[in-house]
Amino acid sequence: MIFCRFGALRHRARSYASVSSKIPKPGKGPVLSLDAFIQRQRVISLWREIVRALYKVPPSPTRDELRQYARTEFERHKHVKDVAHIRYLLSNGKTEFDMMKRYVNEMAR
Repeated sequence: MIFCRFGALRHRARSYASVSSKIPKPGKGPVLSLDAFIQRQRVISLWREIVRALYKVPPSPTRDELRQYARTEFERHKHVKDVAHIRYLLSNGKTEFDMMKRYVNEMAR
């Protein structure tokens, strides 16, 4: 008799698992390709690096302007899906960030 109960529970669990996997999850976008996923991680890494560098600048209007500029640029290109274009934007972003980093290092001294 106990065996029958567990068998019934196992059957219910399987049906719940199969049903729940078919329901689309809210907030989930399309599956990214490996290359798109890697580029996304590089974009996030660049953003974090920029924010960390800005914390070296003492609180000032300049710090706020630099952060707002970076945020505006990231948001402006938020919907770009082409991987080659993302690579181009990352390259330009890193170049601008290197120039900004030199400026930030001058201000931090």
